[in-house]
Amino acid sequence: MKKQPQVCIITVTGQDKVGIIARLATAMAEANINIIDVNQNIMEEYFVMTMAVDIEHSKLDIEQIRGVLDSIGQDMGLAITFQDQNIFKVMHRI
Repeated sequence: MKKQPQVCIITVTGQDKVGIIARLATAMAEANINIIDVNQNIMEEYFVMTMAVDIEHSKLDIEQIRGVLDSIGQDMGLAITFQDQNIFKVMHRI
């Protein structure tokens, strides 16, 4: 029986600059995390992105993933959050 995906949501905000998506996609690939959806906008010079990822087969646990994302956020001057999809849905219900 096929397991259900373990979907998490990554939210990224900050000043737009070259390489944000590439850096995050590379980190996900290195951790064997599948990106299943990306939504990105630039509002004036402000970058806003949500990325849905399946961490079922990740080489890293949730805290290690958070650490990688925190490091990328610090290096690139971005605010990055990482949440289970169900928590994200509850927090963003209108």
